[in-house]
Amino acid sequence: MNESSNRLGELIKSALKEKSLSMRKLSAMTGIDTATISRIASGKQQASMEYLQVFSRTLQVPVKLLLEANGLEINPDVERSELDISMESIQEMLASSNLFDHRNTMQRVEEELVKYERYAQTEEGQRIIRDGFDSKIQQVDGAGPFIVHLKEMFIRFSAQDVTNEERAILGGVLLYFILSADIIPDYVFPIGYLDDAIAVKLALQRLSDLRA
Repeated sequence: MNESSNRLGELIKSALKEKSLSMRKLSAMTGIDTATISRIASGKQQASMEYLQVFSRTLQVPVKLLLEANGLEINPDVERSELDISMESIQEMLASSNLFDHRNTMQRVEEELVKYERYAQTEEGQRIIRDGFDSKIQQVDGAGPFIVHLKEMFIRFSAQDVTNEERAILGGVLLYFILSADIIPDYVFPIGYLDDAIAVKLALQRLSDLRA
Protein backbone atom coordinates (compact mmCIF):
# COMPACT_ATOMS: atom_id res chain seq x y z
CA MET A 1 0.00 0.00 0.00
CA ASN A 2 1.48 3.38 -0.95
CA GLU A 3 1.09 6.47 1.21
CA SER A 4 -1.20 8.34 -1.20
CA SER A 5 -3.60 5.39 -1.50
CA ASN A 6 -3.67 5.15 2.29
CA ARG A 7 -4.54 8.86 2.61
CA LEU A 8 -7.33 8.51 0.06
CA GLY A 9 -8.69 5.46 1.86
CA GLU A 10 -8.64 7.28 5.19
CA LEU A 11 -10.47 10.24 3.65
CA ILE A 12 -13.16 7.99 2.18
CA LYS A 13 -13.59 6.07 5.43
CA SER A 14 -13.79 9.31 7.39
CA ALA A 15 -16.48 10.67 5.05
CA LEU A 16 -18.43 7.42 5.32
CA LYS A 17 -18.29 7.52 9.11
CA GLU A 18 -19.35 11.18 9.18
CA LYS A 19 -22.41 10.40 7.08
CA SER A 20 -23.13 7.08 8.83
CA LEU A 21 -22.75 5.18 5.59
CA SER A 22 -21.37 1.72 4.97
CA MET A 23 -19.41 0.75 1.88
CA ARG A 24 -22.38 -1.36 0.86
CA LYS A 25 -24.67 1.68 1.09
CA LEU A 26 -22.16 3.78 -0.85
CA SER A 27 -22.14 1.08 -3.48
CA ALA A 28 -25.91 1.22 -3.77
CA MET A 29 -25.82 5.02 -4.06
CA THR A 30 -23.04 5.17 -6.67
CA GLY A 31 -23.32 1.94 -8.64
CA ILE A 32 -19.67 1.17 -7.86
CA ASP A 33 -19.14 -2.41 -6.73
CA THR A 34 -18.64 -2.78 -2.98
CA ALA A 35 -15.47 -4.80 -3.53
CA THR A 36 -14.05 -2.02 -5.71
CA ILE A 37 -14.77 0.60 -3.05
CA SER A 38 -13.14 -1.66 -0.47
CA ARG A 39 -10.01 -2.11 -2.60
CA ILE A 40 -9.73 1.66 -3.16
CA ALA A 41 -10.25 2.39 0.54
CA SER A 42 -7.58 -0.16 1.48
CA GLY A 43 -5.10 1.14 -1.08
CA LYS A 44 -5.16 -2.02 -3.18
CA GLN A 45 -6.66 -0.30 -6.24
CA GLN A 46 -5.99 3.07 -7.84
CA ALA A 47 -9.04 5.33 -8.00
CA SER A 48 -9.89 6.55 -11.48
CA MET A 49 -11.02 10.09 -12.21
CA GLU A 50 -14.54 8.78 -12.69
CA TYR A 51 -14.57 7.21 -9.24
CA LEU A 52 -13.16 10.37 -7.64
CA GLN A 53 -15.91 12.41 -9.28
CA VAL A 54 -18.58 10.06 -7.94
CA PHE A 55 -17.07 10.00 -4.44
CA SER A 56 -16.86 13.80 -4.46
CA ARG A 57 -20.50 14.21 -5.43
CA THR A 58 -21.92 11.47 -3.20
CA LEU A 59 -19.82 12.06 -0.08
CA GLN A 60 -19.74 15.84 -0.57
CA VAL A 61 -15.96 15.94 -0.33
CA PRO A 62 -14.18 18.54 -2.49
CA VAL A 63 -12.54 16.76 -5.39
CA LYS A 64 -9.38 18.77 -4.73
CA LEU A 65 -9.01 16.99 -1.39
CA LEU A 66 -9.54 13.61 -3.05
CA LEU A 67 -6.95 14.42 -5.69
CA GLU A 68 -4.42 15.51 -3.09
CA ALA A 69 -5.13 12.41 -1.02
CA ASN A 70 -4.60 10.38 -4.18
CA GLY A 71 -1.09 11.78 -4.54
CA LEU A 72 -1.65 14.89 -6.66
CA GLU A 73 -0.19 18.02 -5.10
CA ILE A 74 -1.36 21.50 -6.03
CA ASN A 75 1.33 24.16 -6.07
CA PRO A 76 0.30 26.70 -3.39
CA ASP A 77 1.95 29.48 -5.40
CA VAL A 78 -0.59 29.05 -8.19
CA GLU A 79 -3.59 28.04 -6.09
CA ARG A 80 -6.19 30.74 -5.67
CA SER A 81 -9.94 30.17 -5.74
CA GLU A 82 -11.17 26.89 -7.20
CA LEU A 83 -12.22 28.61 -10.43
CA ASP A 84 -9.23 30.90 -10.63
CA ILE A 85 -6.77 28.16 -11.54
CA SER A 86 -5.46 28.37 -15.08
CA MET A 87 -5.71 25.59 -17.60
CA GLU A 88 -1.93 25.21 -17.46
CA SER A 89 -1.99 24.81 -13.67
CA ILE A 90 -4.68 22.15 -13.87
CA GLN A 91 -2.76 20.28 -16.54
CA GLU A 92 0.41 20.41 -14.46
CA MET A 93 -1.54 19.08 -11.48
CA LEU A 94 -2.69 16.08 -13.53
CA ALA A 95 0.42 15.56 -15.63
CA SER A 96 1.89 12.86 -13.40
CA SER A 97 -1.33 10.88 -13.13
CA ASN A 98 -3.50 8.71 -15.32
CA LEU A 99 -6.63 10.68 -14.45
CA PHE A 100 -6.66 12.91 -17.52
CA ASP A 101 -6.08 12.11 -21.19
CA HIS A 102 -5.14 15.50 -22.66
CA ARG A 103 -4.97 14.37 -26.29
CA ASN A 104 -8.36 12.66 -26.16
CA THR A 105 -9.98 15.63 -24.41
CA MET A 106 -8.54 18.09 -26.95
CA GLN A 107 -9.87 16.00 -29.81
CA ARG A 108 -13.33 15.71 -28.29
CA VAL A 109 -13.51 19.46 -27.60
CA GLU A 110 -12.49 20.20 -31.18
CA GLU A 111 -15.20 17.89 -32.49
CA GLU A 112 -17.82 19.58 -30.29
CA LEU A 113 -16.70 23.04 -31.42
CA VAL A 114 -17.18 22.10 -35.08
CA LYS A 115 -20.80 21.17 -34.36
CA TYR A 116 -21.45 24.30 -32.34
CA GLU A 117 -19.89 26.54 -34.99
CA ARG A 118 -22.46 25.30 -37.47
CA TYR A 119 -25.23 25.85 -34.94
CA ALA A 120 -23.95 29.38 -34.22
CA GLN A 121 -24.70 30.32 -37.83
CA THR A 122 -28.42 29.66 -37.34
CA GLU A 123 -30.94 32.12 -35.94
CA GLU A 124 -31.75 29.74 -33.10
CA GLY A 125 -28.09 29.34 -32.14
CA GLN A 126 -27.56 33.10 -32.12
CA ARG A 127 -30.67 33.61 -30.00
CA ILE A 128 -29.41 31.08 -27.45
CA ILE A 129 -26.12 32.95 -27.22
CA ARG A 130 -27.81 36.32 -26.75
CA ASP A 131 -30.32 35.01 -24.18
CA GLY A 132 -28.20 32.48 -22.34
CA PHE A 133 -24.72 33.95 -21.97
CA ASP A 134 -25.29 36.23 -18.97
CA SER A 135 -27.15 33.57 -16.98
CA LYS A 136 -24.38 31.04 -17.62
CA ILE A 137 -21.78 33.55 -16.46
CA GLN A 138 -23.77 34.07 -13.26
CA GLN A 139 -24.03 30.31 -12.81
CA VAL A 140 -20.23 30.01 -12.63
CA ASP A 141 -20.01 33.15 -10.47
CA GLY A 142 -18.22 35.02 -13.25
CA ALA A 143 -14.86 33.66 -12.13
CA GLY A 144 -11.95 32.00 -13.86
CA PRO A 145 -9.16 33.15 -16.16
CA PHE A 146 -11.04 32.13 -19.29
CA ILE A 147 -14.21 34.00 -18.31
CA VAL A 148 -12.59 37.30 -19.28
CA HIS A 149 -11.92 35.92 -22.75
CA LEU A 150 -15.49 34.65 -23.03
CA LYS A 151 -16.91 38.06 -22.12
CA GLU A 152 -14.70 39.67 -24.77
CA MET A 153 -15.81 37.04 -27.27
CA PHE A 154 -19.47 37.74 -26.50
CA ILE A 155 -18.94 41.47 -27.09
CA ARG A 156 -17.16 40.77 -30.36
CA PHE A 157 -19.81 38.24 -31.43
CA SER A 158 -22.46 40.94 -30.94
CA ALA A 159 -20.55 43.56 -32.94
CA GLN A 160 -21.88 44.69 -36.29
CA ASP A 161 -18.55 44.55 -38.15
CA VAL A 162 -17.68 40.91 -37.32
CA THR A 163 -17.18 38.64 -40.33
CA ASN A 164 -19.28 35.52 -40.81
CA GLU A 165 -16.28 33.24 -40.27
CA GLU A 166 -15.21 35.06 -37.13
CA ARG A 167 -18.79 35.03 -35.80
CA ALA A 168 -18.97 31.27 -36.36
CA ILE A 169 -15.78 30.66 -34.35
CA LEU A 170 -16.90 32.99 -31.58
CA GLY A 171 -20.39 31.54 -31.55
CA GLY A 172 -19.06 28.00 -31.43
CA VAL A 173 -17.11 28.50 -28.22
CA LEU A 174 -19.93 30.55 -26.66
CA LEU A 175 -22.45 27.80 -27.39
CA TYR A 176 -20.04 25.19 -26.03
CA PHE A 177 -19.85 27.20 -22.81
CA ILE A 178 -23.62 27.71 -22.60
CA LEU A 179 -25.00 24.38 -23.82
CA SER A 180 -22.40 21.66 -23.65
CA ALA A 181 -22.99 18.78 -21.25
CA ASP A 182 -19.22 19.04 -20.76
CA ILE A 183 -16.67 16.35 -21.40
CA ILE A 184 -15.55 16.96 -17.83
CA PRO A 185 -18.53 17.85 -15.56
CA ASP A 186 -18.43 21.38 -14.17
CA TYR A 187 -19.03 20.24 -10.59
CA VAL A 188 -15.55 18.66 -10.53
CA PHE A 189 -13.64 21.75 -9.35
CA PRO A 190 -11.27 22.87 -10.68
CA ILE A 191 -10.91 20.18 -13.30
CA GLY A 192 -14.47 20.52 -14.50
CA TYR A 193 -13.68 23.80 -16.23
CA LEU A 194 -10.64 22.48 -18.07
CA ASP A 195 -12.57 21.58 -21.23
CA ASP A 196 -14.18 25.05 -21.27
CA ALA A 197 -10.71 26.57 -20.99
CA ILE A 198 -9.47 24.31 -23.78
CA ALA A 199 -12.38 25.42 -25.98
CA VAL A 200 -11.47 29.06 -25.37
CA LYS A 201 -7.81 28.41 -26.13
CA LEU A 202 -8.63 26.62 -29.38
CA ALA A 203 -10.98 29.42 -30.46
CA LEU A 204 -8.41 32.11 -29.67
CA GLN A 205 -5.83 30.25 -31.74
CA ARG A 206 -8.20 29.97 -34.69
CA LEU A 207 -9.08 33.65 -34.47
CA SER A 208 -5.38 34.52 -34.38
CA ASP A 209 -4.73 32.35 -37.45
CA LEU A 210 -7.71 33.98 -39.19
CA ARG A 211 -6.31 37.46 -38.66
CA ALA A 212 -2.72 36.55 -39.57
